[in-house]
Amino acid sequence: MTLLIPIYVFAAFASTAWGGCSSIEVRREWREFTTAEKTTWIDAVKCMAHLPHDDSLYSSVGDFAESFANITSNSSYYDDYAYVHSDLNPVIHFTGLFFPFHRYFVWSYTQALKSRCDYNGVAPYWDWTIDSANVLEAGIWSDDNISGLGQAVGISDNDFVVGTGGFSSNFTLAYPVSHGLRRNFTLQPYINFASAGDFFPQLDLDANATFTPEVIDAAIANYTGDYKGFQRFIEGFEGPHGSVHEILGGDLAGYCPEDASESCFENEPSPTFSANEPLFWMHHAVSTLSSHLTGPPYTLISNTIQMVDRVWWKWQNAHPNNTNAFFGGSVQNITTYASYLEYPNGAPPYLSMKSVLPTDGILAGGTTLADVWKTEADFLCYTYAS
Repeated sequence: MTLLIPIYVFAAFASTAWGGCSSIEVRREWREFTTAEKTTWIDAVKCMAHLPHDDSLYSSVGDFAESFANITSNSSYYDDYAYVHSDLNPVIHFTGLFFPFHRYFVWSYTQALKSRCDYNGVAPYWDWTIDSANVLEAGIWSDDNISGLGQAVGISDNDFVVGTGGFSSNFTLAYPVSHGLRRNFTLQPYINFASAGDFFPQLDLDANATFTPEVIDAAIANYTGDYKGFQRFIEGFEGPHGSVHEILGGDLAGYCPEDASESCFENEPSPTFSANEPLFWMHHAVSTLSSHLTGPPYTLISNTIQMVDRVWWKWQNAHPNNTNAFFGGSVQNITTYASYLEYPNGAPPYLSMKSVLPTDGILAGGTTLADVWKTEADFLCYTYAS
C-alpha cells in the first residue's frame, strides 16, 4: 500500500499562536552559560525536586502504573513531571505527537522553574553533536558540586549513582522507586537488544556515530516537506534521539534502580522514566528520541528532548516546505517490525493542527498542535541562537 503524505497548512487554526511576542527568549548551549548561570539553573531544578507533589496529577494511560509504579504522594513536583512523561509514553512516542508534545513539555517545565522556583534564566540545551567524537570525555561533564552536571559514569558499587556535581546531593527521585540519579556511559548499548530482532539491525553500533554533526546536518538538509520521514530518522530505534538516551545509561536509558520491583527488571530497559535525568530537558531542547517496543521478546522505551526540539526547529526553518509540514497518527503501532515500517509515526486516526496535547493534570489543558508549531509565536515565545 502506498501512503500519501499530506502537508497540513494550518494558518486558519493558528490565529492565537502566530502573533507577536513582547520578548523572545533565546535558548543557549550549556557551555555558553556562565558559572553563575549554571548554578542558578541547577538550584532551580533541585528546588523543583523539593516542592511537594501536586495532587492534580493523574494517569491517563496506565501502562507505567501497571508495570512500574503507581503515583505516590511521597514524591516531588519534579517527580510529577517525570511521571507525566512515563505515563504518556505510548501516546507521545512513535506517533505524530512526538515533536510537538516534547516541545510543549520542555517549555512547560521551564515555565514551572520560573513560576515555582524563581528561575530567571533561559532554557539550556546540550548540543551533543559537539561531543559525538568522545562523549565520555566531553566538556559538559564537571565535578563542581555547585555548578557542575557531574560525571558520565556513576559509582559502580553504588548502583552507578553520580557522586559528583550538583545533583550528587539533595536530589532524590521517586520513580520507579526512591533512588539517586544514575549514569553509566556505554558506547555500544544496542548489544543488549538482540532479542528485538529487526528493530536493531546494528547491535555493535557505536551510539555516538548516530549524532555526529555530519549526520544531523544531512537530516536537516534532506526530507524536504517529509515530516514523517524526518521523524522516523530522528526517532528511529538506532537513531540520534535514542542513542543519546542509551549511551548515558542509568535513568536516561531507563535501567532500573537496584531496589526496583521484579516487573521493572522484566521490562528493562524502559526509558519511560528518562525525565528523571536533568539532562533529559537539555537533550530534548535540541532534539528528541523515544521508543516503545512492547510484547515479546522485548520492551524498549527511550527519550531525550531539548536538543531534539532544536533539530526540529532547524529543519522547520531549512526550507519553506518544511515550516508547516505535518503528518502523523494518534495510535502507536510498533507491535511488529512490519507495522512500524507502515506507521513509524502513528496509525489512524490521524492528527491535525486542531488536535489537543495530553496533560495528565500537570500541564495546562487545551493546548493544540497549532499553538506550539512556531516557537517564535506568541504562545511559546522562544528561539535558538543558531
